[in-house]
Amino acid sequence: MGKSHNEIVLSWFAIAKRDLDSACRLATDPNPYLDTAIYPYQQAAEKAVKGFLVFHNQEFPKTHDIRKIVALAETIEPHFESWLDAANVLTPYATPFRYTDDILEPSQDEFDQALKSATDLYIFVLSLLPPETHPNP
Repeated sequence: MGKSHNEIVLSWFAIAKRDLDSACRLATDPNPYLDTAIYPYQQAAEKAVKGFLVFHNQEFPKTHDIRKIVALAETIEPHFESWLDAANVLTPYATPFRYTDDILEPSQDEFDQALKSATDLYIFVLSLLPPETHPNP
């Protein structure tokens, strides 16, 4: 028997939470790799918004562009408009620190802003959905 709709949505949020936790662990190492740790923040935000869209049976394009999926989520929930700035902050971290010939390192301020944006967006999206779609703390 396949997963229920709520179990599928829960899976999106469970993975997003693991991304948030992974980024925090990478960042708190005595010698952190902020370039490696910033990517999971982008992924957590992306998966949270996609989980919201899945809950609402809304198809979405295969993309890492959080701006696009936030705009799509806004058609269901207008309050997503206030998350466009966070989407603008996070979207660029999908690739530049992973696919380049040069080692790029985000500043501590960039990293902290990504942390706040991803965490706050994740919490916002969860607040819109029933508790049975939330992962365990």
